Amino acid sequence: MSNSRRDFLKAGSAALVAGMLPVSLVKLAFAESAENFTFAYISDSHIQQIKGSKFVRNWDQGLRRAVAEANLLTPKPDFVVFGGDLAQLGSKPELDHGAEMLSALKYKTYMVMGEHDYYLDLGEYWSKLYGDHFYSFDHKGVHFVVLNSIITYDDWTYNRWESPERRMNEMAGLDNPNGSPFMVGKAQLDWLRKDLADVNSKTPVVVFSHSPIQKIYRGWNFWTEDAEDVQKLLKRFRKVNVIYGHVHQIQYNQIGNIAFNSVMSTAWPWPYPQSYALAESHLPILTVPMNRADPFDERDATGWQFMNMHTGRVDLSYNLYGNDNRTVAWNDKQKRPEDRAFQDEDARVAPQTHY
Repeated sequence: MSNSRRDFLKAGSAALVAGMLPVSLVKLAFAESAENFTFAYISDSHIQQIKGSKFVRNWDQGLRRAVAEANLLTPKPDFVVFGGDLAQLGSKPELDHGAEMLSALKYKTYMVMGEHDYYLDLGEYWSKLYGDHFYSFDHKGVHFVVLNSIITYDDWTYNRWESPERRMNEMAGLDNPNGSPFMVGKAQLDWLRKDLADVNSKTPVVVFSHSPIQKIYRGWNFWTEDAEDVQKLLKRFRKVNVIYGHVHQIQYNQIGNIAFNSVMSTAWPWPYPQSYALAESHLPILTVPMNRADPFDERDATGWQFMNMHTGRVDLSYNLYGNDNRTVAWNDKQKRPEDRAFQDEDARVAPQTHY
């Protein structure tokens, strides 16, 4: 176990959680060290009911282990964020079962809506458990925004399917051939505009969403239809970070003043689709290549992610359970974030270039 990992686990209990699935620890560092704080991030548990009280064990274990590991953090994070897709098919038993496991967290927890939580009943039962689908809060000089980024066109949502179950199953499909692009939507954009109006441009802003708030690959809904509209509202702030789940893989990106970072799933790792190579034509200006882990090694990229937001250009350190540790840091000369080990094409392993 590395020294840095020891620093964040209680020594007496560390052995109990060795090899667990990922929890991300995000550190916001400021000029005055007394202002520094951390929060933890867990995402994409996909709790799935088989029948009655029987659920898919692997997904259950992933969430239980992430909660246990988060509870062992020291120093303790100020709060925990759950990044969406608590359930797989959005049912009451799945959401209740997931909520019961999350209730073991010893910290205040902020929830993000995922499409798997939403499309059975359009978030009705999730709201009974957790409240608003989008909201904001302030913590130690940082403005946090939680968006519901997985709504879609009314025609797809209300008119296309013969039942809520069919709608949920269509949106939950891995290849998602009948899915529809995610978006934030006009009502939420209007709310966000008003929410940010009184926030000073020097205030660090952190946005939590489920989909990326950028356009990466539409075929698997690594895509938010009105991403540019959200980015425009964030443009006047000096330091903006968007943290998202959904993609089940390491992604990092920089568009103007906004740093984007994904958080891994506790359920399963997700390789890029084979046709990802075709996505380059869809990427927005100033998007940089997003190097990823080996999709054939299920433990590559699972582990701790330390995220330092001090400069507004995120530096990330990945302590990986089954692979060499990695660092992604801002290259001021190139004006982009770079994975120091894998940015050079010659340094990438074959599965990375295969996709």
